[in-house]
Amino acid sequence: MADKISRDARSANMAKIRSTNTKPEIAVRRMLHAAGYRFRVHRKDLPGKPDIVFPSRMAIVQVHGCFWHRHPDPDCKDAAMPKSRLEYWVPKLARNVERDTESTEALEALGWRVMVVWDCETRRPAEVLERLQEFLGPSGPATSEHPPTT
Repeated sequence: MADKISRDARSANMAKIRSTNTKPEIAVRRMLHAAGYRFRVHRKDLPGKPDIVFPSRMAIVQVHGCFWHRHPDPDCKDAAMPKSRLEYWVPKLARNVERDTESTEALEALGWRVMVVWDCETRRPAEVLERLQEFLGPSGPATSEHPPTT
């Protein structure tokens, strides 16, 4: 099936797609902050430059776009494979999933706990917040195995 828009229009659309500070990521960060959690974002010293990092909790929240990271939920319509240029999309998206797995395994090997929030899930904020609270524990200062530095 041919693409419905021109190559130049498609290129312009693709150029606008952000890799950090996406709408779903910002929505999750706002939700966490409003619930009293404090965190760091996009730490370059960690594998995969994770989206949201809770150093004192040794916890990471990744906010994945359903299309780009291939949400495995069969009910997720946002993860549909494009109908054109499959020779490009299949390996590109497969590599994204492979990179996600590598990053998660590297983080877990360093002792981090990792949770993924999918873009489509952010449409149900109460459910996402409940999952985040279960994963992170109570908000406020976290008890840590690592003593605070003075």
